[in-house]
Parts: sequence; structure tokens; C-alpha cells
Amino acid sequence: MKTVTGLFDNYNDASDAVGELEASGVPHSDISIVANNMDNRHAVDGSKAADDAAGGAGLGALVGGAGGLLTGLGLMAIPGVGPVVAAGWLAATAVGAVGGAVVGGAAGGIVGALTDSGVSETDAHVYAEGVRRGGTLVTAKVEDQLVTAAERILGQTKSVNLEERRGEYQAGGWTGFDADADDYTSNDIGRDRPRDVNRV
Repeated sequence: MKTVTGLFDNYNDASDAVGELEASGVPHSDISIVANNMDNRHAVDGSKAADDAAGGAGLGALVGGAGGLLTGLGLMAIPGVGPVVAAGWLAATAVGAVGGAVVGGAAGGIVGALTDSGVSETDAHVYAEGVRRGGTLVTAKVEDQLVTAAERILGQTKSVNLEERRGEYQAGGWTGFDADADDYTSNDIGRDRPRDVNRV
């Protein structure tokens, strides 16, 4: 299996990518979504996903059934990222890292969860910072025969070009994701994303 990841500025684009991944044959239990929820723009289903994940049940158990992955979104906080809505194995791993489980990486729950699943630490920092700054992260564990399709879906034109985004962050003085940093505010996100006029 390989971990394939995409960052999106717009939640709806990320949601569409999740649907495409499922249509291509990736089981929803192998897909994870983590979206910044600083301004409470995402409705959640009322599940206690973070509590269940920290308690060992795992978010994967919460997102099964006919409704699919997105109906299992739960509200939680990830250090350095702030409030998010999330579902799937990556979110469960990140919450487990916060709760004391041993997960690779030392820079925070989301970075550790990504690096533990095979994402390079350099890229994991950009993905985590992208969520911190208002983005949505979609991550899938895919079988070898589905890697090409998953990479195409998560690398589509509506996803963030990771190298360009890394360059933008570094041009502003950013050196890496800091789990101890203050949460981004709605105003910070608005200033940081003027290009994303269709954000919902």
C-alpha cells in the first residue's frame, strides 16, 4: 500500500476528490479528510469522534455504513492546527498521537501521523501548515493497482501545488509547522487566502 495525499484550499473540491477516490475503488475506510474549522463553517454530525479515537475505537469505525466517509465528520482540535472537522484513519492516528500513542515524528499529531504513514517529513510540515491556514487535507492508503488513479485524483488542478505552496510559506519567513504556534484566526485565514474567493 502507498499513502497518497492532496491539499485543497476549498473544502468542496476536497469533498469531490473523496467521492472520486471512492468511485475509483478506494474503500472509504482507507480515506481520511481533515479540514480547518476555525470559523465553524462545517456542520458536523454530532459524533464524538475525537473522544472515540482517543479511547481506541478509531474514527474508521465511525465512518462506515451507507452514508460514506463525509457523514462521519467529527469535531476535534489538533495542536498547532486548531479546530478541525475530520474523519478516517489519519485523524484517528493524529488524535492517538495527542493522546500519548507512539507515532513517528516529533512535530505534532498531524505531522507524526503523516510521517508514520510514509509521507516525507518535509511534505508533512507543508500539509499540516496548509490545514492550519484554512485548507483541507485528503489522504488515502491505496493498493498498488490504484496508486496511479489516486495520484491523478489528488493531484488535480484544484488541489494545491505543494512545491509552490512551500515556496509561498517560506517567502513569508515560515520554516516548518509548529505544533505550539497559535491557532490561525478567521482574519488570518482571510488574509492568507485572497486567491480563494469561492471558499465555503
